[in-house]
Amino acid sequence: MAVTGLTPVQQRAVDALVANGRLARVPVDLTKAAIFMRQAQDVITDLPHLTKAQNRYNLAYDACHDVGEAVLAAHGYRTLSGPGQHETIGLFLCVVIDKPPGNQDARRFDQLRRSRNRQRYDARPVSEAEAALAVRTAVALLGAALARGLPNP
Repeated sequence: MAVTGLTPVQQRAVDALVANGRLARVPVDLTKAAIFMRQAQDVITDLPHLTKAQNRYNLAYDACHDVGEAVLAAHGYRTLSGPGQHETIGLFLCVVIDKPPGNQDARRFDQLRRSRNRQRYDARPVSEAEAALAVRTAVALLGAALARGLPNP
């Protein structure tokens, strides 16, 4: 299955991210996309074995991030170095995964990112409900990326 191309509306939104210095165009790299998809799948496979909500949350977030990196690579983009890289991945996911199923989960990535920052920098504990939401989001984003034709891990 080939990667689903961007619609004109999506391309304009991505072009705006490039123009605003959030993304750079790079060659499409399906090998890199496949590696990120495999990493995300491996994490998702291990999540049920973790006993601490914080660990499930953090690894589920990492899986979401890996899916975002895979989608970027599959479309020929990367984030620019510096602050805001994770936020940019969230913006890109919202542009590309803009229809059900998955669009709600793409929007949720930024919510997870903000919550993770509060956990990391404000010592805020993670609840079981937050961890479960992060896991569901990771699973859904992986499925949405597969539905767009990204390499199946």
